[in-house]
Amino acid sequence: MKDYYVIGLMSGTSIDGIDLVYVNFRYDKSWNFKIINSKTYSYDKGWEIILHELLNNDIESIKEIDKKYTKHLSDCILKFINEFSIKNIDFISSHGHTALHDPSSFMTYQIGNLPNISQFTGLKVICDFRSNDIKLGGHGAPLVPVGEKYLFPEFKTFINLGGFANITKKMDNRLIAYDICPVNIVLNYLSNMIGLKYDDMGNIAKSGKLNKQLYNNLESLAYYKLNFPKSLGVEWVNNYMFPILKKFLNIPKEDMLNTFSNHFAKQIANNIDNGNKILITGGGAYNNYLIEKIKFLSNSTIVIPNSEIVEFKEALIFAFLGVLRDSNINNCYSSVTGASKDHSSGNIFIP
Repeated sequence: MKDYYVIGLMSGTSIDGIDLVYVNFRYDKSWNFKIINSKTYSYDKGWEIILHELLNNDIESIKEIDKKYTKHLSDCILKFINEFSIKNIDFISSHGHTALHDPSSFMTYQIGNLPNISQFTGLKVICDFRSNDIKLGGHGAPLVPVGEKYLFPEFKTFINLGGFANITKKMDNRLIAYDICPVNIVLNYLSNMIGLKYDDMGNIAKSGKLNKQLYNNLESLAYYKLNFPKSLGVEWVNNYMFPILKKFLNIPKEDMLNTFSNHFAKQIANNIDNGNKILITGGGAYNNYLIEKIKFLSNSTIVIPNSEIVEFKEALIFAFLGVLRDSNINNCYSSVTGASKDHSSGNIFIP
């Protein structure tokens, strides 16, 4: 029997904070996990601005930000360890924060994954899970499906509603996964326009009306017709979705939120196979209006787990990807990312 105690951390494109979990993984014929502690450390205004503006920086500036962000992540890890008096740690497993992600140019860059994260924390660190996959011709994303396969074996389909909606499906003894569409990255942007961080439970979207012209413009985006493997980044939103959004700034914001929510629900439902049991996690799982629309448009059983899994599933899975890397078990599948082969990805740093 194998036993691991790992701290996993994740910062998503919604920029709502750094999620940390302390998990015990145990292998006894199959993998089991227990989340012992979990916490999200919100970003202060300074970091929020820096992370929102990342794409406007050249690569040299991003490298400078990376040094400061690696220190910030390290401080959060140490704060987490002290807050919960954690003693037994095999290693830290960190996704970092995506600064650049453009698979078509074989480019991905996660900040917070520099070797000195290990020196700052005094602990073994496994991080930067995307770069090796890009070198092997893959998208470097999505990475979560391998963890879903091992840790939630009772489900065939998984959807995470974060900055983007991504889906994992178990098909013919293989995994496929891809990004469906943006979600919170756009809904939060619209909420910010009316002075809110987000649309609580989708209530504002629910109060609005669907704008048919905007809806049709969104539905005709070319990305939706592409076959998998495929992935989205902030760059795609800036280049393809925001230009459409900006043409309709004259309509009420509640109508925009309603229309975008209906569009996202339609795209998500289009990608769900009928009759399956679907596990939905991520912040969007709390958006009652969006969930209601997905349920209405699909013929499947939607399962929303307890709040700890909803909020910390990605941090949990990045902790687990570190476990697989430490054991040299494949944690990136070519059927998911489009890489030339399955492989075990992630850099290992020892203090």
